[in-house]
Amino acid sequence: MDDACSLVGAFRARELSPLEALDACIEAVARSPLNAFSHTDFDRAREAARAADVSLPFGGVPFGVKELEHVVQWPYTEASTIFRDRVSENDQTSIARLRRTGAVLAAQTTASEFGGINCTSTQLHGTTRNPWDLSRTPGGSSGGTAAAVSGGLLPIATGSDGGGSIRIPATFSGLFGLKATYGRIPKGPGASVTPMTSVLGCLSRSVRDTARFFDACSGFDQRDPLSLPDTGNWEAELDTHDLAGMKVAILPDLGIARVRGEVAELVAEFAEKLARRTRLKIVTVTPTLPPLRGQWAMAGQPSLVADFGDAYPDCIDDLSPEMRFGVEAARDRFNLDRAAAIESYRRQLNESMADLFDTADFVMAAASPDVAFVAEGPPPSTIPGADLIHEIGFTRAIMNTAALTAPSNLNGSPAMSVPAGLVDGMPVGLQVLAAHHREQLLLDVAVIAEREFPWPKVAPGSPLAGPQAQA
Repeated sequence: MDDACSLVGAFRARELSPLEALDACIEAVARSPLNAFSHTDFDRAREAARAADVSLPFGGVPFGVKELEHVVQWPYTEASTIFRDRVSENDQTSIARLRRTGAVLAAQTTASEFGGINCTSTQLHGTTRNPWDLSRTPGGSSGGTAAAVSGGLLPIATGSDGGGSIRIPATFSGLFGLKATYGRIPKGPGASVTPMTSVLGCLSRSVRDTARFFDACSGFDQRDPLSLPDTGNWEAELDTHDLAGMKVAILPDLGIARVRGEVAELVAEFAEKLARRTRLKIVTVTPTLPPLRGQWAMAGQPSLVADFGDAYPDCIDDLSPEMRFGVEAARDRFNLDRAAAIESYRRQLNESMADLFDTADFVMAAASPDVAFVAEGPPPSTIPGADLIHEIGFTRAIMNTAALTAPSNLNGSPAMSVPAGLVDGMPVGLQVLAAHHREQLLLDVAVIAEREFPWPKVAPGSPLAGPQAQA
């Protein structure tokens, strides 16, 4: 199976029908050991595939939807036993827009509980596995999406990113993942506003699939007052921007993370090659980003407790250890002084990010400190050859897995992960950061990377992998 755009082309040429494509996906799911889905809706998907209008942008394409998102009549558990019986009463705005482009909503992909950590293993659904190595995680919180797309089960699926939850699964699973400027795709109805870090998106096999997805879903909506106006046709404008002479800083560790040596070397080498192919000018930058601290995680707890509703506080004992630790820490320590510290940290980070982009148009870094870790988790506080707790302290060691990705969430600026190669046979992603509203420039960098250094469309050995699906 190739990308979603190729499927639409095959439908229009009558080389394949939407129902045939969906049935191939259903067969692959039945054989899959990945545990990538929390719910399937294949009967209604078949009805939609039979009636699909293939003239539409995603007409007939089988889609997965991350289980933290609202789809009418689908479970809305947020991957937690607390809400194991809850069902969504509506489509969220982005899902309604996808339906209007002809997408066939086939299955719900697994996530970490409330999207809280970057692996996907929950009491409710068990452990989701990486198609490159079943003993490892595809990441989180969009882990089921990454496993399904990389594993050849679905051509594309939705994701969200509040601290790296698109880019980390992309790097762990060999996919393309864009975290857009905050507000690019509207949330709601009824979505939380604070802490203004999480954005909607997708994981895909190709840059053009992601561009088409944003064309389908982006644009202002009244129920999300922070959503941004429509910006035009990203897919049609791919590879049209002149990047020559723009500046790039290559900082594998962003100056704040501890990155495994082999990963840092691969990222730096790939970044230099990509800079040459894009005719970017490499500049030397000394970053001043403040290290990621526990305030980042604590800032999201009030919104989480609001989601609990009447189930709080009795539900705390039903949470995973990581989520329970976060809620209890915030309950015991969150006060005016702590809120002020969070505000001061974000101000400092915003100024440092602005300084960074005053010097360079792009920053290239690793998307994760290491390759995918053990599937069951928890996320490690170590990297090979380093005792991080001893070297940088407990809090920074725990935060290290998100230290490379979270700054773009806190700042609201866009960043992406592009497949860069392998370490120990596992994918590594190059993260490229840019200033607000510059996604189209990022996409053009990614197009050149895809053309000059093509990556496998699906993980080797996946059910639908074959010569046509490989780079």
